[in-house]
Amino acid sequence: MTCHLFAVCFDAQEPVRVARFWSGVLGWETADEPAGGGDGVALLPGDDTGFRLRFLPAEGPKTGQNRMHFDLTSAVPEDQGRTVARSLGLGARHIDVGQRPEEGHVVLADPEGNEFCVIEAGNGFLAECGFVGALACDGSQEVGYFWSAALDWPLVWDQDQETAIRSPHGGPKITWGGPPVAPRTGRNRVHFDLAPPAGGDQRAEVDRLVSLGATRLDDGPGAAGRVLMADPDGNEFCVLPPR
Repeated sequence: MTCHLFAVCFDAQEPVRVARFWSGVLGWETADEPAGGGDGVALLPGDDTGFRLRFLPAEGPKTGQNRMHFDLTSAVPEDQGRTVARSLGLGARHIDVGQRPEEGHVVLADPEGNEFCVIEAGNGFLAECGFVGALACDGSQEVGYFWSAALDWPLVWDQDQETAIRSPHGGPKITWGGPPVAPRTGRNRVHFDLAPPAGGDQRAEVDRLVSLGATRLDDGPGAAGRVLMADPDGNEFCVLPPR
């Protein structure tokens, strides 16, 4: 069996504050177990999203635009306004990332500047994906193929260098919009944590990911036994010990 997407992790100067924001927006509850390091916080999904969120201590403020953001969906037209208002009340702000006036989505940032979009009702591409409709990423077609093989999630879109995958069990899509456009400003502040299946072999999983095109970034397990790696576009991710 392949590894699974255990968590989406945010590096944050104030992990508790950012976790409270996302808990309020998504309605997710704080996990009982630690998020993995220092003052980290974890949130458990309240639906079939399939992964948790982790907020980990980081030095220094966010610089540059993230390569990954959430697309939050709206079931009916009124939902978009309600989500935007709730987010603003919790500390979000409107931002301009080059969106066109005719586009119907609203672009916001959380209290530490992590971008996310609130999508208008009627978006067919994200239909039935849940409130967290997608993790929308800057990335090449190659990296979409890599993550499809890494997670064993089928491709559900592959046109004009744009790709998308989705778990066979449902939940959000992960999408890549073509070659990366946001410049690198150091290590990504949002990354994936992968976990081998129960009783699995972390080393064998790391070797498998390398064979698919990943790069190992350290010589051995680091903090909490994690192995730091990068996908074909250079985006960091961690492989956890078997849980």
